[in-house]
Amino acid sequence: MKVTVVGAGNVGATCANVIATNDFVREVVLLDIKEGIAEGKSLDMWQTAPINLYDTRITGSTNDYEKTAGSDVVVITSGLPRKPGMSRDDLIATNAGIVRGVTENIIKYSPDTIIIVVSNPLDVMTYCAYLTAHIDSKRVFGMAGILDTARYRAFLAEALNTSPKDIQAVLMGGHGDTMVPLPRYTTVAGIPVTELISKEKLDAIVQRTKVGGGELVNLMGTSAWYAPGAAAAQMVEAIIKDQKRIFPCCAWLQGEYGLKDIYLGVPAKLGKNGIEQIIELKLNKDEMELLTSSAKSVKEVMSVLDGMQTPVK
Repeated sequence: MKVTVVGAGNVGATCANVIATNDFVREVVLLDIKEGIAEGKSLDMWQTAPINLYDTRITGSTNDYEKTAGSDVVVITSGLPRKPGMSRDDLIATNAGIVRGVTENIIKYSPDTIIIVVSNPLDVMTYCAYLTAHIDSKRVFGMAGILDTARYRAFLAEALNTSPKDIQAVLMGGHGDTMVPLPRYTTVAGIPVTELISKEKLDAIVQRTKVGGGELVNLMGTSAWYAPGAAAAQMVEAIIKDQKRIFPCCAWLQGEYGLKDIYLGVPAKLGKNGIEQIIELKLNKDEMELLTSSAKSVKEVMSVLDGMQTPVK
């Protein structure tokens, strides 16, 4: 089995490293547009194989998509962070151009691949990749919910002084301030979290989760990479191993939750065919209102891409 990670920055390199060290594929290709970066990082990773005891071969490439040919899964992390003075529309235009070009090249050499998008703005970049790839939406989806849920669970583990291994949670909606954590579907070793923590503390954790990315940017001056990279790698493993795991994924909705023609975070079953089932939870009125509001915000961003002079077709 072969996996390609496009973008050898912090997130992409971390994702490639986690996939390699977990030793469940034959080959990982790390690709970047900057000369020598992917080759250097992949060589550095490969030299950890005798230490970490894995067999996965890691190779790097500077913009040579032929080396990605026959990839079973491709993770796209390419894109620029928002810079001072750059509007949201500027960011979308810039990164849409990058994601469009990457997707075209990936599909050219790996027409049967499954694409996982990590590039931001996540929901609209996944939409961009889908429109460009011209393949079943079950094979094009985004990583956001796993990262957001991981943050939520990590904060809960601290507050409850318990193992994060025992915490299960569901989170829906867009990737950002409008995300919808669902305390009613959050458990600790099967115990509803609402029985273990006060509403006030839980609400504070939910709010911290919503701005979790911003918290890290404020601390480091740049976006996170360990957790996003590991989250994308977990999705890859579920697909390669056909694990049928249920994760919150940015998926193309066609009527689920009353929403249509939108990429939005929902619980989904991941296996060898990509998204094999979208799980429809029975949301209460308040939860549904939050999800609908989040969907409205995502749709507004998607409309920016649709309205550009050179839209993706």
